[in-house]
Amino acid sequence: MPSAVPTDAEARLPRARMIDPRGHRFGAGVSAIVLVAAFILDAPVLVAAALLSIGTSAALGLRWSIYGAAWRRIARLLSLPPTTPEHEYPPRFAQTLGSVALIASLLAFVAGASPAGWVLAFAVAGLQSLLAVTGYCLGCRLYFLRWWVPDLLTRIWTRGRVRTPSSPFATEPIRYR
Repeated sequence: MPSAVPTDAEARLPRARMIDPRGHRFGAGVSAIVLVAAFILDAPVLVAAALLSIGTSAALGLRWSIYGAAWRRIARLLSLPPTTPEHEYPPRFAQTLGSVALIASLLAFVAGASPAGWVLAFAVAGLQSLLAVTGYCLGCRLYFLRWWVPDLLTRIWTRGRVRTPSSPFATEPIRYR
């Protein structure tokens, strides 16, 4: 199963909880199903339900994920063997991006632009499906690009205790003479 985090990145990230990547994939699958059901039933309220779960774990951490709680119970019930854990921040960043897209989707529904709302919801459903089926998390990979948004979110999540490069490839800041 591919990891959401590049193999050499663990040492470059600030300390955080380690998560079961299977739970992340499970939650992505459930989110995708909920979003597709929302379209089939023409029920934007289900988009709000998916946002509630994704947004909660993005804001408060994956231990508060509704789907993560269900996964922990399923794993315990089925006596699944342990797996190599992964760092929490890249999946949490991906969920933040998904939350932003779902908020935009709901705003489109409120504004009467239902087609735009469904396009945004389907974009999230597609990326969630990709993660659920293949284990590839595009949002997790975006966390490692050298841009200010992942760094800002990491500082928020660590309450400013850590300032780390947002990319495993980042070096000292570029200085111009």
